[in-house]
Amino acid sequence: MALPAIAPYPMPDATGLPENRANWSVDTARSVLLVHDLQNHFLSAFGNHTSPVDELLANISRLTKHARNRGIPVVYSAQPGGQNPQERGLQQDFWGPGLPDDPQASAIADAVAPEAGDTVLTKWKYSAFVRSDLDTLLERHGRDQLVITGVYAHIGVIATACDAWMRDIEAFVVADAVADFGEREHRSALRWAAGRCAVVTTTNSILTQGE
Repeated sequence: MALPAIAPYPMPDATGLPENRANWSVDTARSVLLVHDLQNHFLSAFGNHTSPVDELLANISRLTKHARNRGIPVVYSAQPGGQNPQERGLQQDFWGPGLPDDPQASAIADAVAPEAGDTVLTKWKYSAFVRSDLDTLLERHGRDQLVITGVYAHIGVIATACDAWMRDIEAFVVADAVADFGEREHRSALRWAAGRCAVVTTTNSILTQGE
């Protein structure tokens, strides 16, 4: 039930991405950037590998800087450490007790750490919307697009994207700013998202839109 040891794999790039069914484009005035569960505990499953972690952190760093420079709200989801069985719920049956009661394990990676003005939401379930203020935050800022980065693509990332779709919020999954248990899971998540609930895009595509 613990996290698997993740072998290195190449980060997807703009070639070979799935075809999107929707033709949405990220709009600076409508979007919020979500950094999903990019905590040391989850990154530790990648060991000391360089790929895809180097690309993941570098691309998310570029996106957060871009968002802050353009007034796009930056939101982080982070699971609490040391959850009791009642807080953990059915996740206990699939993943065990979760994050240890250790501030270093639950901290967001230094390379993409929140800055003043960013929001950090407590994350309880696969979807970042569940038992959080994410939907309220989007409404308060008058936003109806969610750009999703982080880990893991085939679990919380697509669950959050699907939840956004069910709330009529346009979701964008950044193919080279998410990571997963392996290349197969990563690409499968991108295909499912592109065909069911989101637009799959890339870091460079977002950075150059509107320029």
